[in-house]
Formats: sequence, C-alpha cells, structure tokens
Amino acid sequence: MGAFLYFRKIYRKQRQYWFQYMGKIMKHTTRRTFISTTLAALGAAGVAFSGAASAQGEYPTRPITIVVPHAPGGAVDSTARLFADKLRDELKQSVVVENRAGASGMIGAAHVARADADGYTLYFNASIHSINSLLYKKTIKFDAVKDFTPISMLAQGALIFSVHPQVPASNVKDFVSLLKNEPKKYTFVTSGFGSAGHLAAAQFLYETSLSSQIPIVLYKGAAPALQDLVGGQVSAMMDPMLSSLPHVKAGKLRALAVTGRERSPLLPDVPTMRESGFKDFEFYSWYGLWSPAKVPTEIVKKLDAASAKIMASAEVKERLASLGFEAAYKNSADFAKYIDSEMARYQKVIDAAHITVE
Repeated sequence: MGAFLYFRKIYRKQRQYWFQYMGKIMKHTTRRTFISTTLAALGAAGVAFSGAASAQGEYPTRPITIVVPHAPGGAVDSTARLFADKLRDELKQSVVVENRAGASGMIGAAHVARADADGYTLYFNASIHSINSLLYKKTIKFDAVKDFTPISMLAQGALIFSVHPQVPASNVKDFVSLLKNEPKKYTFVTSGFGSAGHLAAAQFLYETSLSSQIPIVLYKGAAPALQDLVGGQVSAMMDPMLSSLPHVKAGKLRALAVTGRERSPLLPDVPTMRESGFKDFEFYSWYGLWSPAKVPTEIVKKLDAASAKIMASAEVKERLASLGFEAAYKNSADFAKYIDSEMARYQKVIDAAHITVE
C-alpha cells in the first residue's frame, strides 16, 4: 500500500508538470512533431517506472513455500525443516514447509511441476525423486528432469543394515549364510517402494544371488516397517539412520553394517558394507532442493548461494551429524550432473534385480 501511495504521488506531480510542459510546446510544434515527442516522453516515463518497480520487487518479496512430498517426521521432512529455518535467515523472508505426501512422493512432485516458475514454490526431496522416474515411466505425471531445475544438493546419509536381535547373525557374512541355508525363514522390509532402502536391499540380494528367494516386504513409511522389524515379524532392513539409529542404540535392533564409504561416527564399531566383503557396495539417501523448470537464472543463483552458506555452517553440519547425515553441497550445475550419474546407477540396479511396478 505504501508503494502504491508513493507512485500515485509521483504520478500526480508528473501529470501536472506534463500538462504545463505540453501547453508550452503546443504553440511551437506541428502535429507530427507533437506525436513523436509524446511517444518518446511516454517511453522514457515507462522505463523510469519499470526501474523503480524492479528495485522495489527484488526476490523474495513474499513468503516462500518448500513442498516436502512426504509425511511429517521422517528423514526428508526433518532435513527440510532444518534447511528451511536457515534459508529464512539468509533471505530475510518467511519460508514455510508444506507436506504433500502420497504415491511415493509423486503427488507433491506433480504439484511443484505445475507451479508458477517464480521462485516462490520450491521442492525438497531425497533420491527417491529420481528413482520414481525410472520405476513409473508409463504412469508418472511429470518429467523428473525436464520439469524441474536442480538448485542445490544439500546432504546425504548412509543407511543402517539392521536385523532383529533374535536373528543369529552378528555380521553380514553370517547373515548371508543364514539366508542361503534357510531362505524361506527370512524377509527384508523397506519403508517404501523405490526408496533408497528398497534399492539397497535389492542390490544386496542380487549380489548374493538371493533375489528370487528372499522377499522384500513393502511398507508405506518407516514407522510401520520398523515397528514390525522390532516386533520380529520381519528380519532385516536398510534404512536411514534418523529412523533406525534410536532402535539400534536401545538394543531393539542389531546393526550389521552401514552403506557409506566410511564408518559412521555414530556407530564407530559397525563396519561398512565394503569392509563386510561387498567391495563396490555404497549407497546413500541424498537430499536436494529443486524449483519448477524455467525459474529465472538470477533466482536460482540466489537460492544456490544461500544453500552454499547454509551447508557450510558449523551449526548445520553438527545438527546433520546428530541425525546421521552429512553436508554434501553441490551447486546447481554439479547437482544436475550428479542426478544423471545416480539415475544411470539406479537403472542398473533396477534392471539387475528385475524391480517392476506391480
């Protein structure tokens, strides 16, 4: 309202000046000269007004919404809220997290793909965003690459390979022997079809030649999956530390390995999958920020610069570490390349393990 009153005041003064000025020149000009002079003056006035409006409208001038396509409380939501709090401080503008859960994250993704490309609707998700585009090629309602602009990769977290305490195995090698001796006795569980945990479990079973013998039971969320794992209804799971670590610390689950390239400082006595005999096994759930496609480059650069500062913060790194994650910032261009390489890797796992949508 203040800007409106300001520009109205300017307009009234300019109009008064205009009439006075035009009254003088009308006495000394032809009709043709008058028209050309008028058009030139109007053009100059338009440029001046446009510049003033641009200065008043530097992004962001209103609240930003970050869409999280999963339910509150999970790994994606927790990481998104930590990031949103810091982005609010960097941009000096309100940042709201909006949960739009359903269909393995595709409901929220479709909403963002259709949103205005003005930088006020952003998208925060994990690697499942890229995996979905490979699994649901025939039914997906958006293009996970063409309909989005990668802004920044922010964090990543290794998974915990855990089993119920009654499973008589203290390491991965022993567990593989159990599976091969009594395949019908054991089952894997995953928090969702196409999740990082799902693909990691599928890769493990493929590498041990057990894909056709050990079922992977699909759940809608980590909470119900972990509930059955803790209760002994299922045998094993690969899951982000945020949700599994408390159960491991409480003795309700036994950690056999972690899927990162190095041991986790939160579980220093638990070996990696590489140390457990799987030399090429490395799996992370990674997290990033996207916008709808065709968002202006200057807005992407501003958000990317803010992301870089946030992920370099010692406070943020410490907070992420406590949740079982690590800061893994990549700028917009590098994030796009990383997505391409990860999708190629996921496709190999999907093909090798014959993962299909039922």
